[in-house]
Amino acid sequence: MNIPTELKYTPSHEWVQFISETTARVGITDYAQEALGDIVFVNLPEIGDTVTAKEAFGDTESVKAVSDLISPLSGQVSAVNEELMDSPEKVNEDCYAAWMIEVSAIEGQEELMDAEAYAAFLKTQE
Repeated sequence: MNIPTELKYTPSHEWVQFISETTARVGITDYAQEALGDIVFVNLPEIGDTVTAKEAFGDTESVKAVSDLISPLSGQVSAVNEELMDSPEKVNEDCYAAWMIEVSAIEGQEELMDAEAYAAFLKTQE
């Protein structure tokens, strides 16, 4: 299981990469993409949409199920990874390169876990 130490994590298996103090990228973890199986569709918000921490901002469809993407932060969507619309399999190929949205004017990052805490959390999921 790949858990990069420079990222932050949520109990719903999203990762957060801080680009600046006010902007971050969001994607799903290795654990999540493995559990989902082959991802065939990604539904993401539009640039300018507002996202709220702990609420769905989109969903993924895999050969197994449709799963909500839960926002780890509150803020405004400032970028969307358009590549995933045409090539959702990139999430399975490298989930940490296949970011989904970029959020600016972020709030709510206090509850994020570091890599060590997320690894410990995963052990409780087995």
